[in-house]
Amino acid sequence: MQRVLSRQLPTHIGTPVRIAGWVHRRRLLKSVAFLILRDATGLAQVVVTDPATRAQVEQLTEESAVEVTGTPVAEPAAPAGVELTAPRVRLLGAPAVPPPFDLYRPTLTASLPTQLDHAAVALRHPTRAAALRISAAAVAGFRATLDGQGFTEVHTPKIVSSSTESGATVFALDYFGRPAYLAQSPQFYKQLMVGVLERVYEVGPVFRAEPHDTVRHLAQYTSLDAELGFVADHRDVMAVLRDTLAGMLGEVSVRAGAALAALGRTVPSVPAEIPALHFTEALAVAGAPDDEPDLAPAHERAVGEWAARQHGSDFVFVTGYPMAKRPFYTHPDPARPAYSNGFDLLFRGVELVTGGQRLHRYDDYLAALAARGEPVGAYAGYLDGFRHGMPPHGGFAIGLERLVARLVGATNVREVTAFPRDLHRLTP
Repeated sequence: MQRVLSRQLPTHIGTPVRIAGWVHRRRLLKSVAFLILRDATGLAQVVVTDPATRAQVEQLTEESAVEVTGTPVAEPAAPAGVELTAPRVRLLGAPAVPPPFDLYRPTLTASLPTQLDHAAVALRHPTRAAALRISAAAVAGFRATLDGQGFTEVHTPKIVSSSTESGATVFALDYFGRPAYLAQSPQFYKQLMVGVLERVYEVGPVFRAEPHDTVRHLAQYTSLDAELGFVADHRDVMAVLRDTLAGMLGEVSVRAGAALAALGRTVPSVPAEIPALHFTEALAVAGAPDDEPDLAPAHERAVGEWAARQHGSDFVFVTGYPMAKRPFYTHPDPARPAYSNGFDLLFRGVELVTGGQRLHRYDDYLAALAARGEPVGAYAGYLDGFRHGMPPHGGFAIGLERLVARLVGATNVREVTAFPRDLHRLTP
């Protein structure tokens, strides 16, 4: 008999079926027992009246993997309006050791460190699993949208010979006796691939050895990167980002809308034109001194509140960040060279995306590195591509975990990360 998933039970009423999953909960009443089974699609209720089967159910522990055969009947009070009757239960392994928290409760009451210590079982809780489904849907939307716009997915090295932006924030390792580093981003490689395929994207891990211990930083996270050639300036990149974000959230609605709704959240709409502020205007909105070199989290919140109040938008672009705060490969604003053709996208008051136009002339790279006192030799393999004709180009990078955290209302990115790596955590 082919296995039936819990969500499929309403289409099998009156026909014997086989289901399988984990023991979510048992309710042992005087004349009847209920076994609640959980699988990847939801819950199934099993009604037990036979004394021998009841005795078997009484011996089961929560989270044990079991198989049940029975006949579905309509029952409005049961999950999905169906319950299994006349069941036969078979244990599919050793009885499970119960986890240190109750997975059947609507919310996990264990502290986040406890959940992370026992991630293998904590992630089974519907709220934790929902975030992972939302994450998967967002990545699918990212890929589908960019595929539809003529982008090609690429896969670049995660072991590199030099840092992308700053040698102080990389993880060093021994590469057959030579120094190497875990990649901070695919930035250099995706730029060079513009010279091959014009439009590229990558989904992959990036590594930041920054000693941050905050609710929004991880030492390893998933970056959704895109780079495109033959742009006029950063505004072309912003337009592609807007469409990409709309595609991602559209896919979340289709594939994980139920998961988001279960968390009491809805998919935000992306305006046809996302409001934008120049960095200098953002400082004024935030009430910050006009000589501030960057936006602090409090400033980002103020700008996010302005966008919601003035434009009814959860999203807002901040453009023209000072060149002093941007990587050396950033293209300056020709009209205001102290400011960049770069941007951040804020989502509900938190930076979600960084992007902009890049330099594309070899001589400009030499000048930019010299101005910062950076040695050219460390970037020789990267710079060589610009000697052979590169078009004006730009791109962006989305932090997946931060996006999902904002979507589900999590206060800490670790809540939406399967096995987070941060300043203190290297296991499980």
